[in-house]
Amino acid sequence: MTVDTQVEAEVRRLYYAEHWKVGTIASQLEVHGDVVRRVLGLMEGRGPSRQERPRLVEPYTDFITETLARYPKLRATRLYDMLRGRGYEGSVRTVREYVAGVRPRPTREAFLRVEPLPGEQSQVDWAYVGKVKVPGGERALWLFVQVLAWSRGMWGEFVFDMGAHSLVRSLVRAAGCFGGTSRQWLFDNPKAVVLERYGDAVRFHPLLLEVAGHYRVQPRVCAVRKANQKGKVERAIRYLRERFLAGRSVHSVEQGNQELWAFLQEVAHARPHPTQPGRTVAECLAEEKQRLLPLPPTPASTDRVEPVSVDATAFIRLDTNSYSVPPRYASTSLTLVADDTCVRLLDGAQEVARHARCWGRRQLVEAPEHREALLALKRHAREPKGQDRLRACVPGVEALFTRWVEAGRNVGSLTARTLRLLDTYGPSLLADAVAEVLQRGTHDPGALAAVCEQRRLALRQPLPLEVHLGSHVPDRDVLPHSLESYDECTTRRRD
Repeated sequence: MTVDTQVEAEVRRLYYAEHWKVGTIASQLEVHGDVVRRVLGLMEGRGPSRQERPRLVEPYTDFITETLARYPKLRATRLYDMLRGRGYEGSVRTVREYVAGVRPRPTREAFLRVEPLPGEQSQVDWAYVGKVKVPGGERALWLFVQVLAWSRGMWGEFVFDMGAHSLVRSLVRAAGCFGGTSRQWLFDNPKAVVLERYGDAVRFHPLLLEVAGHYRVQPRVCAVRKANQKGKVERAIRYLRERFLAGRSVHSVEQGNQELWAFLQEVAHARPHPTQPGRTVAECLAEEKQRLLPLPPTPASTDRVEPVSVDATAFIRLDTNSYSVPPRYASTSLTLVADDTCVRLLDGAQEVARHARCWGRRQLVEAPEHREALLALKRHAREPKGQDRLRACVPGVEALFTRWVEAGRNVGSLTARTLRLLDTYGPSLLADAVAEVLQRGTHDPGALAAVCEQRRLALRQPLPLEVHLGSHVPDRDVLPHSLESYDECTTRRRD
């Protein structure tokens, strides 16, 4: 950098006459320190740089190089521990600095671009969407996506489950939507697909093999940590994240699927094809559908079928939720048949219970007929309990219960007294009396009895009393007759 002659003169004056330091001159004159040194001739006069002292790690460099050649990803801290056992007395920082300079750099992999034939391959994956509130808590929501590799036509649905049954259920639905299946299904390595793997030897989930055989499809998996091999579905998921999920709230599976299917038809399939200029994905999809394998006459069974134990309360447990069965099957075993919408319980071939599938957490799903059958079996539960009977017969009595609790009264005793009024005056009259008592702002059963009696007298209704006759009195109808004969008998006796 060149400076004005006047600045050079000022630099020499300040340095030689005023004895300023180089840094002070550079700061005050707003020039670089090397400019000051160049003007003063100090840069040429620098002596040879001081030789660095040999580092403590120098005797172990060959060992480090040889070890990193065998294990390129070995951490510097592990090398430090190994060197300490061989007499190294330096710090771990020195080892880190040396390893950072000599660690072998991984070679960059070159990828081969492959375009499958129409109808040859479809790629499958899931995308995590987030948490959705359900009764009793939250559940993770996943987006299943299947992409036909040639046309880029895609199908997807929101699911709460990533198990094998959910996977094959989505595969069957996708095949029905496309009107056929590709010759290969390409997956990653989730547990729903791969039970065990050693190198290229893969043991697939038997349920997946059963469904793939039914549709005559070959299941394939990517190499471990090689998600790029199914890049088409990876890009499709990224596309859905950016164009569909961004800025959208999914509150339920039904709402999400309805909006997703509309988006696929109106937006995703209408976009230009990435490798075939002048054609849309929908046009390529229509062509590829003609090359797909035809569907079998009947779809594959994807229901979850397994034996299940019934507990002593006549409930079975599925995915943290409990479902009722008839009480006669308590403490026995039944066959569970479940999909994502329905839960059925079978005794052999006979269906004994059916419920809508609940995706909540720790929910109790009970059929009313199962409850009634259980109550009928209990000796002490054949008649409704006191409060339940009043609730069923007297609308509005719940507010009376609330006032008893707030006043600290004995709810059991007051319930028994109110039940006697129900037996005496009947439900209709008692209901009117309860409404009047609540309107007056009181809750005393004595006031309730007084109102019941007042209403009975106003309606001129007889008091319904049950007369119990002895066992020696026959239960016969008494024919009405004139009572004048009694008067005649009394007159004769007096005479």
